[in-house]
Amino acid sequence: MGKKTKKNNNSKIIRSINKNVRSSTRKLNPILKSIVGKKVDIAIRDLMFSDKRISSDIKKTISSAVANAENNFQYDIDTLFIKEAYCGKQIVMKRFRARAKGRASPILKPYSNLTIILAEKAKEKIKKEKVEKV
Repeated sequence: MGKKTKKNNNSKIIRSINKNVRSSTRKLNPILKSIVGKKVDIAIRDLMFSDKRISSDIKKTISSAVANAENNFQYDIDTLFIKEAYCGKQIVMKRFRARAKGRASPILKPYSNLTIILAEKAKEKIKKEKVEKV
């Protein structure tokens, strides 16, 4: 019938999903691309000083993922980095604006869902980074 796939049990996925972000994916994507690969504390700092309205929602989602890592898997916060960050389309609220001569023009208010996946850096890499700084 179907092949059984082996699941890797030792890899724990740390993620946080925000399902109703009041922004379009077009506005979210550039911000998410800028934080992928960064350490969690650096990413949160960058979002704190961002002038985009939606960056506060992204910051909350990252903080939630960090809390999941700490609470569920007992990971060290200092070793976490953002492995993946992506968004997808959600519903679109449709409104209209009354115009001249009895006409109407549409207003689309899109929503997005936001997923942040964290991973833990290997301890060997962290030791190398500390040696290079000294």
